[in-house]
Amino acid sequence: MEHMGFLSLIPPLLAIIVSILTKNVIVSLFLGSFVGILIMSNGMVITATQTIIGDYFFKQLTDSYNAGVLVLLVFIGGFVALMEKSGGSAAFAEKAAKFINTRVKTQLAAWIGGIIVFFSDLGTPLIVGPIFEPIFDKGKVSREKLAWIIDSTASPVAVLVPFIGWGVYVMGLIQKEFESLNIMESDWSAFVHAIPFQFYPILTILMVPLVAFTGLEFGAMAKAEKRVREIGELFWYNSKPMRKSENMKEIQNIKSSAMLVWLPILVLLVTLFGLLIPHGFPFKKVSGSVFRVALSTGYLFAGILLIIMMKYYKVKKLQEAFEVYIYGMQKMMYVAITLVLAWSLGNVIKNMGTANYIIEIMDGTVPSYFVPILIFIVGGCMSFATGSSWGTFAVMIPLAIPMSHHLGAPLYACIGAVLSGGLFGDHCSPISDTTILASTGAGCDHIDHVKTQLPYAIVNAVAALIAYIMAGITGSASTLMIAIVIMIISVVVISKLQRKNKANRKSDKDQMA
Repeated sequence: MEHMGFLSLIPPLLAIIVSILTKNVIVSLFLGSFVGILIMSNGMVITATQTIIGDYFFKQLTDSYNAGVLVLLVFIGGFVALMEKSGGSAAFAEKAAKFINTRVKTQLAAWIGGIIVFFSDLGTPLIVGPIFEPIFDKGKVSREKLAWIIDSTASPVAVLVPFIGWGVYVMGLIQKEFESLNIMESDWSAFVHAIPFQFYPILTILMVPLVAFTGLEFGAMAKAEKRVREIGELFWYNSKPMRKSENMKEIQNIKSSAMLVWLPILVLLVTLFGLLIPHGFPFKKVSGSVFRVALSTGYLFAGILLIIMMKYYKVKKLQEAFEVYIYGMQKMMYVAITLVLAWSLGNVIKNMGTANYIIEIMDGTVPSYFVPILIFIVGGCMSFATGSSWGTFAVMIPLAIPMSHHLGAPLYACIGAVLSGGLFGDHCSPISDTTILASTGAGCDHIDHVKTQLPYAIVNAVAALIAYIMAGITGSASTLMIAIVIMIISVVVISKLQRKNKANRKSDKDQMA
């Protein structure tokens, strides 16, 4: 296999190191791409600059597949902005709050609310958090528990949905690798098949109702819950609760209807499936271009309906709603730039033979079943250090898919491992935007949120790691059940051990007294 040896590792390694140092995905992806081209250009700076612009950036933008993805992202951005400003999610949560009268219902209601706002990972904390904050206080459930719940239903939910920004972004990365390897499968099909192998986000979502129903808690979360239940204190004496942003206050003040959240989503889904079914979906393969056109049409119709409904319910004036829609489109420019740079870095890595070099090193020394585990660990470390799961996906997918293809590792397990690793690191990282927003939305101390969430995240990561061993051997999606069983057993055992240790310490103190 052709490659440039150790030099081929420099672009991805540089992208990782720069992203850790700067916490800036765009800068790291650009430098990784540029340095790789500079190496291939024998150090000619002007030539490298012209090459990266003409042969990489321009080429990515003029590609029909890429253009379709970018247009789709623009429609998604407009729709998400309208949903966030419509107040529909808040109205829905307020209605649900009327039926909440127990600790279990309190936690489950916030969990359901977070899942409903699946269309925006960053919107979940800002929409669900402020609504449930007083409900959690009244029900004597800790703010840390609320932060954990909304953090567990933000990006972990978003990464499992193929027809929102997360899924479109990931499928864009997958498709490029499929094209270079001549894999004749659609990016949609690969993403959907990889969903059962996204062990970490699935376990994270399922752990919330498990803890809510059983009351099994451990680590710093158990102490926080005891503080609220028995002492009645919302915070520790040295805690510094995150302040509410102006955006959150604006959302709280909107008077709206729950219909503004479910009806546009229904229109989106009906349009999507109505346009795809005549092409044989879901029983026949549908081309990527047909899927993107159908999805763009669905988001356009849903956005138009939402603008009309916002006018009808007097949430916004027609012009104001349209401006929100355009603003949401503009916000997707960051995602579009990230995606173009990710595609460019993927091409640089391909042209330098980075994956070929790694495969040559690993061939015969690392068993194929170990590849998903390795991908999960590396992805988790990178995401934790950078606080960015999207940046992790951009670097790891161009490496993971060729490794899977040439080493014979299960493809869907490897894709799932990339996404799971990225989510795990992001979930634990104190510099992750979703982690910070979860603390803000719940109105709790940021470090307290990180400390209480970390033990739960580690339990899920260990369960996922064991499941990836089995998935690497069998390639079966049924290994998800193994991960779920391990997670449940771990929560029960750890909780009981913590309670037993507390009882023993109390008994020792009584004897000493």
